[in-house]
Amino acid sequence: MAADFVGQSTSFHVGVIMDGNGRWATRRALPRPAGHRAGARAVRRIVEAAPSLGVSMLTLYALSSDNLQRPAAEVTALLRLFAEYLERECRTLAERGVRLTVIGRRDRLPAPLVAAIERAESSTAGGTALALRLAIDYSARHEIQRAALDGTLASWPDVDLLVRTGGEQRLSDFLLWESAYAELWFTERLWPDVTARDLAAAIADFRRRDRRFGRISA
Repeated sequence: MAADFVGQSTSFHVGVIMDGNGRWATRRALPRPAGHRAGARAVRRIVEAAPSLGVSMLTLYALSSDNLQRPAAEVTALLRLFAEYLERECRTLAERGVRLTVIGRRDRLPAPLVAAIERAESSTAGGTALALRLAIDYSARHEIQRAALDGTLASWPDVDLLVRTGGEQRLSDFLLWESAYAELWFTERLWPDVTARDLAAAIADFRRRDRRFGRISA
């Protein structure tokens, strides 16, 4: 559980649906992969800011299983970008005390990306400042079906705050079980434009909410 990871009695888990990379590029007359690269820079900003904002676990929706139906060239570019990100960032993540794990299917990922995932997970395994999870080829429905068979459902960390960028207001098969009581926060800002200030605003709004979990406030 996240609480065990950070050594605290409570944890704060933020999930983010990083939406808007393609539209960001299109509005600038750039190829869509340029938007994904700009999105990777936003990932760095948010990961750097998260611990100071009290986040103990951060789960980022990088690629859904349904995204694999996009044009092959875009999917290939995305998968290559993931491998580059892991190779480039894992040393910095380790130095910052970030433990990185990747959730989702790996049997359909290219071998170089799987190898990069394994190296990044191994080199950051000792991190205690932030648990960073990247969801790649991920489907919550698939995870629930699999968990129902092997009995691991109860061990999944609940999401406290679920953020979606890009103006859409849907879950898109992301952390469905873990988000049963998550507070939802939506912004029109496209993911490549997101900054630490946006994350701080989402968390400030979360702190003002009354989370009753089906009960009545005292």
